[in-house]
Amino acid sequence: MTDTRDDRPADATFDFLRLAFPPEWREPPLGQAAVAQWEHENGVALPEPYRTFIAEISNGSSLGPAGDGGLQPLGRLPDSWPDLGPRQPGEPFPLDEAWAWEDDESVDPEDPRVDAVFTKGSVVLGSEDGQSFWLLLTTGPRRGEVWMVADVGAVPVPGNRAWGFAEWVRRWHSGSEWWD
Repeated sequence: MTDTRDDRPADATFDFLRLAFPPEWREPPLGQAAVAQWEHENGVALPEPYRTFIAEISNGSSLGPAGDGGLQPLGRLPDSWPDLGPRQPGEPFPLDEAWAWEDDESVDPEDPRVDAVFTKGSVVLGSEDGQSFWLLLTTGPRRGEVWMVADVGAVPVPGNRAWGFAEWVRRWHSGSEWWD
């Protein structure tokens, strides 16, 4: 695994994340050693500030930006997640721009590129409306960005200048709509 650790963000970022996730809604943090072990087993360094958030503040929350079930603990998948094989967060995320495969005539129902979007180069943050999922990219040129993937395509959120984890949480915490 190539070490692609980011510098630790400013304390103000973590102060905000603690505020956004009240203690009564937090799952226990994993600790630095457990996060490092998960990274080693999966061949990837998690992007900051997500990495420190799950290590020191909370490994998931039943309250959170993802509308259905809150913020998923590291490695856990929403109940509605499609069964497309094992997750591979250390493998390259296959996209560097939005792709609406439902409108792409070159895509057939068994296209392996679609499965790769769901299984490679990301961790699942949660689900929205049952069949849409928030991903945090862990590899590639868009590493650290939040994307939404659904059965029709994948898109950086809210557009080409995608948010990182803290910005995504900030948007949710402000009560604003995702796509404004």
